[in-house]
Amino acid sequence: MGFSITTRELDRVVVVDAVGRLTLIDSRTQLRDLIHVFCGTGHYQFLLNLAGVDFIDSDGMGELVRCYSIARQRGGQLKLVHINKRVENLLQLTRLNTLFEVYNDEQAALQAFRGRV
Repeated sequence: MGFSITTRELDRVVVVDAVGRLTLIDSRTQLRDLIHVFCGTGHYQFLLNLAGVDFIDSDGMGELVRCYSIARQRGGQLKLVHINKRVENLLQLTRLNTLFEVYNDEQAALQAFRGRV
């Protein structure tokens, strides 16, 4: 399975629903390109739904960090929701769990944006 993304906007937050494998081969720079496009149109708040992502390699982790950096440089945020146990363990192992805000519930994540949107 490759990698695909769809978007929807809720309360000025771009929710990115990702499905597949976030790897060098499968995802390339799709996610980063999407963040750049939305930032170019004045959207800086992103919620990345990883419920459909079954695997992330080191390049995929780097891509998440780059996307986070792009949003932060524009004064925005990128938060994660619905990560699986494997991704959670990888975030802890790489200590990226201290960088990303992670939520189990989409509504709770959206609520966290409300003070800063």
